[in-house]
Amino acid sequence: MQTNDEAKLADPAMNPGDEAYFAAAKEGRLLLKRCSACGKTHHYPRAICPFCWSDRVEWVEASGLGTIYTYSVTRRGEQYCIAYVTLQEGPTLMTNIVDCDLDRIRIGDIVRVVFKPTEGGWAIPMFSTGVTGAGQ
Repeated sequence: MQTNDEAKLADPAMNPGDEAYFAAAKEGRLLLKRCSACGKTHHYPRAICPFCWSDRVEWVEASGLGTIYTYSVTRRGEQYCIAYVTLQEGPTLMTNIVDCDLDRIRIGDIVRVVFKPTEGGWAIPMFSTGVTGAGQ
């Protein structure tokens, strides 16, 4: 079975306004931003809606469930999987697929968010396959 190894992750490079996102991740919660002007949810969270340019955006907690849209497994040196995951809430984000057999990952797999600690005590959201009872 091919799996991804646990590696020490570097702390995230934070932009102004990212603190709430990573503080929630440290608590095991995935946050998104929702625009109250147009109603769309987006990721990566930013202060201005990327759809209508409104500044009327607010933090919302995501379900943490999504579907693999596409992926790539790297097998040279350290083996890992980078994927685009479409969340139940709509946004698609680039992430890592972890804690699973890399040979069994498929487009359309249902995934759940997991949080990987960093060297400095923050956490980074990633996703894992093998979700059952997800309701999708």
